[in-house]
Amino acid sequence: MTAFEFIETHRGKFRLDVMCRMLGVTKSGYFTWRGRPISTRKTKDAELKDEIERIHARSRGRYGVPRVHAELRAAGTACSRRRVARLMREAGLQGKVRKRYKATTQADPAHPPAEDLVRRNFEVTAPNTVWASDMSYLPTKEGWLYLAVVLDLHSRLVVGWSMGERLTTDLPLAALKMGFDQRRPPPGLIHHSDRGSQYTSSAYRGALEAQGALASMGKKGDCFDNAVVESFFSTLKRELLLDHVFHTRQEGRSQVFEYVEMFYNRQRRHSFLGYRSPVEFERIREPVAA
Repeated sequence: MTAFEFIETHRGKFRLDVMCRMLGVTKSGYFTWRGRPISTRKTKDAELKDEIERIHARSRGRYGVPRVHAELRAAGTACSRRRVARLMREAGLQGKVRKRYKATTQADPAHPPAEDLVRRNFEVTAPNTVWASDMSYLPTKEGWLYLAVVLDLHSRLVVGWSMGERLTTDLPLAALKMGFDQRRPPPGLIHHSDRGSQYTSSAYRGALEAQGALASMGKKGDCFDNAVVESFFSTLKRELLLDHVFHTRQEGRSQVFEYVEMFYNRQRRHSFLGYRSPVEFERIREPVAA
């Protein structure tokens, strides 16, 4: 901000002669500057800042510089990421930052875990070949609301999810059933999870076997073995819950539904997918029929 811009911004707070003297400029210079037309660069910056603010608002304050820049590029607006960062800084805009959360699942020594078939290879070339699952919790003023999800590692799409008040096996089973019903994967699908008792249970392993799916589990207590789903929960909590607690579980259910089905799957730009949404990524990767 130049001296004259500072004076213009603060004319209503301080005397003109005092500001000119303190900033080492003359009143005549200020009035000359005021009479000049706004530069083309500043006009374009103002227009770009308006568009940045609209994008940031549409994301409900979730997007930082990379995703705002990706949205602008997708709309055909040519600008550098550095320029977006500067304009967001000037507008006081930023994305939501990460926060650590504790694990929710516990191993059951009575049910041995499956072998790790994924081995941290999260780059999957085709849909419905490797899915990953996990559970987490969301705070409400009525108590915890638990969320189970199933992601397709090819596109990071949430293919199944469920919510409940208790961490029982029924919770991830409902998410798995939703995934099977919606996607109908072929036999041989690898289903990856941690070693929580819900996933090692006879009911859950039986549901996988009935669909011809292979169970895969990471090492005990190692979140990096299921890093994609851990990252999803971190993103959801950062973008949906930062500085906010749901008043009721029903409010939580509604907000999670909107986030997963309307925003995350269909709109949110994922850095791993070249800043495309999971739905868009699957659409452009879909083979064209002969």
